Amino acid sequence: MGKNRFDVDTQSSWCPGCGNFGILAAMKNAFAAQDLQPQEMLLVGGIGQAGKTPHYIQGNLLHGLHGRALPMATGAKIANQKMKVVVSSGDGDCYGEGGNHFLAAIRRNVDITLLVHNNQVYGLTKGQASPTSPLGMKTKLQASGTTCLPFNPIATALVSGAGFVARSFSGNQDQLSGLIVEAMSYKGFAMIDILQPCVSFNKINTHLWYQNRVVDLTEQGYDSTNLQKALALSLADEEKIPTGIIYKKKTTCFHEKVAVLKTNSLVEYPFARDAMNDVLDRV
Repeated sequence: MGKNRFDVDTQSSWCPGCGNFGILAAMKNAFAAQDLQPQEMLLVGGIGQAGKTPHYIQGNLLHGLHGRALPMATGAKIANQKMKVVVSSGDGDCYGEGGNHFLAAIRRNVDITLLVHNNQVYGLTKGQASPTSPLGMKTKLQASGTTCLPFNPIATALVSGAGFVARSFSGNQDQLSGLIVEAMSYKGFAMIDILQPCVSFNKINTHLWYQNRVVDLTEQGYDSTNLQKALALSLADEEKIPTGIIYKKKTTCFHEKVAVLKTNSLVEYPFARDAMNDVLDRV
């Protein structure tokens, strides 16, 4: 396989067999397929193994605090709407510490792409339960099993008004790469919840476990414009896990609703130093 222009020589710290490797490969293939140059993108990461992903991709990188990837990405996109902005976050980082920012990003409908690496544990901090861990799952910290109901990101995104909601599996790089391309071309907030094994701390949801359950919706003649069907799929049991575009509708993104951003990004406006000083003097 030839060298991808988004490749870097940095050595990964992920465990051998980690699902993050498949996600990383799919991301780089998706970026290259769009004829993007590394300088035309911004990759934003939070804290966690998923948050490290931008370190392994050639391009602009913004690495922030736990749960704070989305607000940083929001600010960057509002400042420069011509820049492609992609967020790489984990289930704990995005749905736990960053849960409020997840909801705010959906409601604002900023034109960014969110990729959530969902392995149902906190991998960086040695395997305690995450928001998506199933009820009763035993971990090193929850030795008697989790007592919290699992967070449902697909259902939450749908009822919160997200216009592009998808799910994929790290073991299906072709599907995931195609979904990333579609998400990045969507005008508005687009999320892909990516199911991935954690070979070190999650012995339940393995590669084989997912392979025996994931179903590609594109092969089922599924209508992704039907919200009621999408909600029903989001609440389905684990015997058959739907992957692909769960729901897609046309929306008006944030910068189209704000007069000053309709024609120009903030970075294209001149810096009015005197006017700014006048405002500060009056404070």
